[in-house]
Amino acid sequence: MKKFYDCVIKRIVDFSCALFAVVLLSPVLCVLCILVRTKLGSPVIFKQERPGKGGKIFTLYKFRTMTDERDENGNLLPDEVRLTKFGSLMRSLSLDELPEFINILKGEMSFVGPRPLLKQYLPLYNERQARRHDVRPGLTGLAQVNGRNLITWEEKFEWDVRYVEKISPWLDIKILFKTVLNVLKREGISSETSATMESFTGNKTTMEDV
Repeated sequence: MKKFYDCVIKRIVDFSCALFAVVLLSPVLCVLCILVRTKLGSPVIFKQERPGKGGKIFTLYKFRTMTDERDENGNLLPDEVRLTKFGSLMRSLSLDELPEFINILKGEMSFVGPRPLLKQYLPLYNERQARRHDVRPGLTGLAQVNGRNLITWEEKFEWDVRYVEKISPWLDIKILFKTVLNVLKREGISSETSATMESFTGNKTTMEDV
């Protein structure tokens, strides 16, 4: 039943809702394109390869939220410097995620599922964490409504796997409802030590693991 819901029912709902959202929000998307181009420059859309279901690589679309400021050696400045007030506002309201509706229409993403992360993280997951790729990645997920960037990577991955194990329409509705509340409260946008989230460098080894 879980597989049928994920592969058939959920896909139909995702496509229908994404198409409706793109049509309904088209004026908002046009205004955001103009604002991003004016305040942050071009390209307006940030593109990056991310792993999806089964680890298959796809191109993720987002509105850019950072400038391309570089130091004297041509290296990009830290995220904290390049992330403008406008970019922070976009992130706090999750407006930068709106172009991902295109990814949903293409079947690469879902509204609910583990967030698609960087492809260089793939070899760093343990066997259980890799199960996060058993379903389509999503705009939001259990990790996002249970701490977002305020929890550790290990905690995030555990929430992702729990979603894979318990996937259901009722869970998706609950996550979407909690996501709206979190966006309104603007909670968990940044980690305690970074403007975004520190890179995942692998699982921590404890004495019990040795």
